[in-house]
Amino acid sequence: MNRHSRHVVIAVVIALLLLVIATVAARAQDYSSYTGEQLYMRFCASCHGDKGQGDGPVAAAFRIEVPDLTRIAARRGGEYPEEQIRRIIDGREVLPAHGTRVMPVWGFEFYAQNMDEKDAAARTEAMVNRLTDYVRSLQRGMN
Repeated sequence: MNRHSRHVVIAVVIALLLLVIATVAARAQDYSSYTGEQLYMRFCASCHGDKGQGDGPVAAAFRIEVPDLTRIAARRGGEYPEEQIRRIIDGREVLPAHGTRVMPVWGFEFYAQNMDEKDAAARTEAMVNRLTDYVRSLQRGMN
């Protein structure tokens, strides 16, 4: 293994450790009052970047190119695929081109363990909706 390969492996391991730590912390905290922007900055910006352009601090550690979230609508003729984005965030849709899921499934992480199922599902849905709406607000070239 050459020096560059070792650095990439170390960066990936560090990114995965940070992800595990963030996941554990996410379960310990209540993010239900967070705005879409706050949820994005907490859960998405490390990979997708503060402005959604795929240039977050850990993006370089991945073998895939982290998507530019500001161009989702532009890549689809100016239409924002709201339901598809919601399904990607909450884990109902896996992108086949990526192989196994590499993006965390935040819908599960948002789910409150100490609530009854109906209340927890409603809380999770509201958070996923706020995050989906925030990603919509990042769009350039949308009809």
